[in-house]
Amino acid sequence: MALDEEALKRLRERYGEGHGGSIHDPEFRAVADRIFSASGTRAAPFSGIPTLLDATYRQIDPAKPDLSDLDVALIGVPMDLGVTNRPGSRFGPRALRSIERVGPYNHVLKTAPLFEINVADIGDVPFRSRYRLEMSHEDIEAHFNKVIDANVIPLAVGGDHSITHPILKAVGRDKPVGMIHIDAHCDTGGAYDLTKFHHGGPFRNAVLDGVLDPTRVIQIGIRGAAEYLWEFSYESGMTVIHAEEIGKMGIEAVIAKAREVVGDGPTYLSFDIDSLDPAFAPGTGTPEIGGLTNRQALDILHGLKGLNFVGGDVVEVAPQYDATTNTAHNGAQMLFEILSLIRFSPAVSPRS
Repeated sequence: MALDEEALKRLRERYGEGHGGSIHDPEFRAVADRIFSASGTRAAPFSGIPTLLDATYRQIDPAKPDLSDLDVALIGVPMDLGVTNRPGSRFGPRALRSIERVGPYNHVLKTAPLFEINVADIGDVPFRSRYRLEMSHEDIEAHFNKVIDANVIPLAVGGDHSITHPILKAVGRDKPVGMIHIDAHCDTGGAYDLTKFHHGGPFRNAVLDGVLDPTRVIQIGIRGAAEYLWEFSYESGMTVIHAEEIGKMGIEAVIAKAREVVGDGPTYLSFDIDSLDPAFAPGTGTPEIGGLTNRQALDILHGLKGLNFVGGDVVEVAPQYDATTNTAHNGAQMLFEILSLIRFSPAVSPRS
């Protein structure tokens, strides 16, 4: 049925004047009022100093950081000394900071997290050496301990997946946490090439260190030729959902299983960009075909609203293997989704 003259008149009266911030829906208006000036302008997404998710940048003294009033600290961890294949995820934090159009509103989760909780990009972990893997892990743990000391939730951008072990040593130091782990690989392998601290073994290390509860861990999207390395996942009691099972189970069943496994206890969310099929995210060190679409990944994340998230990360973005920047864009979007989930975590209190 065509629009009648009376309906068109009403639309003209309501929307014929004003600017992009002249929005009538209360939910949308609450977001627009924070973004648009009175004259109807807003900051250009390509201007200013780039930060993770366009959050406020807070320069800190690493020795004695001022994290007062923060709920969430966004932290770059530019270290990829633990890779087994292609290096380059040390450039991940910089690549995600360059993505200019993610957020501020999450229409599925109904939140604009940067305006509802206190969030800042506090820069990168300061490393004493760019060459020594174990020393770098010590630096990561020490830095994240300061964040935990301030009762702030850390949300990290790697870097290779080995960074999650020292982060978990900080997050789970008082009580082992559960974890939702979205990845192509279980990353519960043993030592080789004279170290156990590579990116194929962070979660075995975390369990053995007593900071990760394997009975509250679910690993989603697992696939590829490395299955023979992951017996620790099964023996320790982790729940593993392979990529080929997701279509058979359905997204809702995957979500239900994840919520059942982690329950209402403190939970970490680790998102490896290689969980996505290389068609969506070729810029990573160990791509595996047959992975999640970004739509599937988003649907899974959206189903986790209300869980008790106490930290998270996005890792393994190696931008130089993707001239399109799609991998970094996907990484930034997943980071935004995790931040949006943290907004609803019992571990934080939204602004009044």
